[in-house]
Amino acid sequence: MTRTGLSPLAWLDDVAVERRAAGLRRSLKARTPVGADLDLASNDYLGLSQHPRVLDGGIAALRTWGAGSTGSRLVTGNTELHEDFENALAEFVGAESALVFSSGYTANLGAVVALSGPGSLVVSDALTHASLVDACRLSRARVVVTPHSDVASVADALANRSEQRAVVVTDSVFSADGDLAPLRELHDVCRRHGALMIVDEAHGLGVRGTGGRGLLHEVGLAGAPDVVMTVTLSKALGSQGGAVLGPAAVRDHLIDAARPFIFDTGLAPAAVGSARAALQVLVDEPRRAQRVLDRAAELAAVCGVDEVPSSAVVSVILGAPEVALAAATDCLEHGVRVGCFRPPTVPAGTSRLRLTARASLSDEDMALARGVLTDVLFPS
Repeated sequence: MTRTGLSPLAWLDDVAVERRAAGLRRSLKARTPVGADLDLASNDYLGLSQHPRVLDGGIAALRTWGAGSTGSRLVTGNTELHEDFENALAEFVGAESALVFSSGYTANLGAVVALSGPGSLVVSDALTHASLVDACRLSRARVVVTPHSDVASVADALANRSEQRAVVVTDSVFSADGDLAPLRELHDVCRRHGALMIVDEAHGLGVRGTGGRGLLHEVGLAGAPDVVMTVTLSKALGSQGGAVLGPAAVRDHLIDAARPFIFDTGLAPAAVGSARAALQVLVDEPRRAQRVLDRAAELAAVCGVDEVPSSAVVSVILGAPEVALAAATDCLEHGVRVGCFRPPTVPAGTSRLRLTARASLSDEDMALARGVLTDVLFPS
C-alpha cells in the first residue's frame, strides 16, 4: 500500500473525532483583562496577582533589569534580584537554600531527574502532578507507582529494592481533590530505608502551615536534611516561575546537573520582582492563608460537599464529562467561572467541577457564588 500523498498528520482528524465523541475535546477561551465574571477557577489563592504591591514589584524589576533575563542563569540570566528572592523564600519556608527555575514544571523536572538517574529507584504516588510523572519518565531510574497515599506500598517498594539510592516523590496537596499527603508517615518510611523525599508544595505554599509556609513546615519537616521541596510561584504568589528548596548541597548539584536550569533562559525579572513582593505581602499579612481555608469551607458547604476542605480546592464530582462540562458552562453563563476536570486529568467516571477559594473573595462574591452554584447543582 502506497503512502504517497497521505498527510503525516491525517491521524489527528481521527483522534479529534474520538475525543469529541467522548466529551474530552478541549478548547482555549480568552479572558478579558478585567474579568466581569467571579473567578472560582484560578490558582490565585491569596488574591495577589492583581495586588498593588505585587504589580509595583514587577514594574520596578522590569524597569531595573529589563523585559527578559537575557540568557541562562549560568551566563547572563542571574541577577541580584533572583538571589535575593531565593534567600527570602528559603528563610520563609525554613529551608537552607533555594534555586529559582522558569516554572514549577521545570523545577520538578530538574529536581527529580538530577537527584535520581540510572541505577536508582523512584517511588511515585499514583496521583502526583503531570510534571512529576514526566520527571519520573525522564529520570531513567526504575519507577514504581504506588496507590494514592498508600504508605505501606511505599515502604514495600523501598524495602525490596536492589538499588542503593531511592527517591520518593509526592505532592503535598493533590491538585484535583485537594487532599493532603501523609508527609510525616512517608518521611518516617523514607528515613527508615535511606530514601530522599521530594515534595511538590505547589498547592501547599501560601495555604497550609503557619502563615502559609507549607505543609512540610506544618508537620515539622521544614529544613530536614533528607527532604527537598519544590514550589511554583504562579499560584499563591500570583506570579510565574518555580523553585527547588533544600540543603545547600542540593542547590549546588542542581546548578551543575539540572538540564532545565542549565539550558533554559532564566526567569524574567518582572516575574521575580512580583513573586518577591507577593512573598512580602504574605509575611506582612499571614492571616491570608487561613482566610483561604475559611472560604473553601464555605464553598464546600454550598456545593453539598460533606468533608471540610484541607486546601483551597473544592472538588464536586459529577461523573460523566458531558455533565461536568455542562455544569461549568451553566455557571459561567450566570457569571461564575469554575474549573472543569475531565479524563485524563482525573479517572474516568469522576469528572468534576473544581472550585478554588481565594483569600480576596468578598461577602458579595460569596453571595453570588452561593446563588449560582445552588441553582446549577441543585435545580428545583
